[in-house]
Amino acid sequence: MGFNIVLIEPEIPMNTGNIGRLSLASGSVLHLVKPFGFEINDARLKRAGLDYWKHLEVHIYEDIEAFYATNKNENMVYLSSYGEKDYSSIEYKDNMFLVFGKESVGLPKTITAENADNLYKIPIYSDHVRSLNLANAVGIVVYDGLKCLSNA
Repeated sequence: MGFNIVLIEPEIPMNTGNIGRLSLASGSVLHLVKPFGFEINDARLKRAGLDYWKHLEVHIYEDIEAFYATNKNENMVYLSSYGEKDYSSIEYKDNMFLVFGKESVGLPKTITAENADNLYKIPIYSDHVRSLNLANAVGIVVYDGLKCLSNA
């Protein structure tokens, strides 16, 4: 039981390191789509992932086209503050791809437009916050999904 966690163009190494640790803890696979805002051997990435990084299953893609070419027939949902549907309404499936955008701007508009039926958001109840930290958002969705799978 687990998911495929996809980070499109992650920018902050500590977030990616924390998400790597979360991936391993949740039995998930991490997919990283370039370009990155850091070097994959960045000490901050390793520090956030601690010594778990070597145990993590991670796939790296040169660009979004390479990611889609490799995973074209997979079941994917997209997480964005622009989604209309609440993440709690996702019909989670084992090995589903949970796709997240970069920290500064989220998913590219082409992806959100082309996948509007599979676009979900985490509700935010304050007008003073426009988005959640990426690592926190991934944690919320992954563990909600695991709960749903274990209750199925």
